[in-house]
Amino acid sequence: MPKRIPVVEKILSANDRIAQENRARLDEAGVFSINLMASPGAGKTSLIEHTVQRLARQFRLAAIDGDIATSIDADRAAAAGATAIQINTGGQCHLDAVMLRDALKQLDLIEFDLLLVENVGNLVCPADFELGTHKNVLIASIPEGDDKPYKYPGMYKDVDALIVNKIDLLPYIAFDMDYFRRGVELLNPGLVTFPISCRTTEGLDEWLDWIKTNARP
Repeated sequence: MPKRIPVVEKILSANDRIAQENRARLDEAGVFSINLMASPGAGKTSLIEHTVQRLARQFRLAAIDGDIATSIDADRAAAAGATAIQINTGGQCHLDAVMLRDALKQLDLIEFDLLLVENVGNLVCPADFELGTHKNVLIASIPEGDDKPYKYPGMYKDVDALIVNKIDLLPYIAFDMDYFRRGVELLNPGLVTFPISCRTTEGLDEWLDWIKTNARP
């Protein structure tokens, strides 16, 4: 019976090769790209809406939205002002480099400066599949609980930035921010973190400034 580990390694190796090709295409077109990962309901689409609306005058924006079914998220991104492409994974719990490659073919990349990729809502699989984006960003949210860095270390240890959304709920939910931050620091020391609320817009300016600093308008 074939061993599982070599098969998985082969799949990830092939994915990484295509991810490198995706990065090369984005670099050639001068497009800065961000892979947004989170559990369902953490606020990925809301963050994309705010980001698109506030940066539309400085950047030509595109969004690629991954989900198991429907075009709800892509429709919201388009309504906010982005050129949006929907990827339906048909049951897969993450995007991979092949899916992103196929979506990129639907965009004339030279027409854009910034690409936001909304991964499938999941705190396990997306961490294993590189897409070729320039930055990987994880969105946590207060209602999820303060133990998630300890329970899902793979998602926290390699991301480039962390957003903690729904901080407006801190007065109403038992969430120990110090305990949460200690867990994050153990996995990813010095990780850039943005406490925000998509409902009140608190903290969004710092997130947008980080994009502007890293992107190439």
